[in-house]
Amino acid sequence: MNPVTKSPVMLYTEQTPNPESLKFVTNRMLYRGTADFREEELAQEWSPLATTLFEFPYVKSVYICNNFVTINKEFNYSWEDIMLQIKDFIKQYVEEGGTVVKDGFEAAMAAIEAERGASYEYSEEDAEIVTKIKDLIETYVKPAVEMDGGNIEFKSFNAGVVTVIMQGACSGCPSSTVTLQSGIEGMMKRMVPEVQKVVSEMG
Repeated sequence: MNPVTKSPVMLYTEQTPNPESLKFVTNRMLYRGTADFREEELAQEWSPLATTLFEFPYVKSVYICNNFVTINKEFNYSWEDIMLQIKDFIKQYVEEGGTVVKDGFEAAMAAIEAERGASYEYSEEDAEIVTKIKDLIETYVKPAVEMDGGNIEFKSFNAGVVTVIMQGACSGCPSSTVTLQSGIEGMMKRMVPEVQKVVSEMG
């Protein structure tokens, strides 16, 4: 029998609104879900791919979601100088079938979140409002933010203020603050009258 020939790994880059971030998109599913590696320590525990990327001096953080990897670079490097090297590395890594994120990562992150004090901070009477807010984020906001190589998570709702966490390309991005204030806040206020303001924390 002939060995099954796998289709070649295709990889292209996409700009993100953050000049320090670039999205490397493949034609393979890398990881179902979101894996945000800000520190090398977390990467060493859970992601051989991110660990190796951290070995490049210009890689500041690594964010893996579905079929793409978003790299945040150190500001003193330019993409023209480093983009091809990263591209070739990711392509080869995926072709060789390297482990992207280890099994159990999602469960481990969920446990950490729960330990932090059931990261969803809101009162009983706000539970219904929070459900609406989370639905809006999942349905309308997340898909748009993912297009830009980032992620957004609900954190808390208190006295009319929704706090969200920005990850991936959105973290530390000047335009994400603008997006948040104009787009997300406007929509939330229209759909959930109890919302007065949306603020963000960097993930």
